[in-house]
Amino acid sequence: MPFQGLSTPIQFDRLPTPFFTELLPQIDHLGELKVTIYALWRLDRMEGEYRFLRKADFLADSCFLEGLADSPESAEAVLIESLARCVERGTLLQAEFPVRGEAITLYFFNSPKGRAAVDAIQNGSWRPLDDDAPVTIELLPERPTIYQLYEENIGPLSPLLAETLQDAEDQYPAQWIKEAFRIAVEKNVRNWRYVEAILRRWHERGYDARKDRRDTEKTRQEYADWEE
Repeated sequence: MPFQGLSTPIQFDRLPTPFFTELLPQIDHLGELKVTIYALWRLDRMEGEYRFLRKADFLADSCFLEGLADSPESAEAVLIESLARCVERGTLLQAEFPVRGEAITLYFFNSPKGRAAVDAIQNGSWRPLDDDAPVTIELLPERPTIYQLYEENIGPLSPLLAETLQDAEDQYPAQWIKEAFRIAVEKNVRNWRYVEAILRRWHERGYDARKDRRDTEKTRQEYADWEE
């Protein structure tokens, strides 16, 4: 079936420039290419000084596996071969670490931090614990960012306002932000100061989106007072 086009606004992810200039020209195996890009995507979303993946982390993402083969068994076989190719090429570094009597293979990207992590495991200065296990991340549709919500519901975004929106995204839960924009649209008050006032009120008095959708002119005037 032909690709039908993106269903949501584009949110670009970061790939290091050397990937395109040094690594991509060398990769001639589709599975290896998919595993490499997926590993970069996941590792970029992780936190911590040392970031790693296990085979189980790849296998846990059904969407990713569907892109490797038609069946789970075939997909796992392609994954194993592709990981081996990544290690052979030197894109990924692997280190064995015993967990409850079983040797677990950890995969690191071949970067200064990845090499430092492997050295730290081998010389015993770092022991990955259960708390270091990667957080589950899947290839699911991205939630709208605050920038997308602003441009879709209010208008073009200026560089100065972008900093303000970033601060709000760091401060308030994503669900609050989405609901505040929805209320502003329902009440036909399409400006950021109104959305921000809703968020500040929830922060001070508690989150109650249903109440704010029911209130009309009284709530609008109260938010206007908050903006002053």
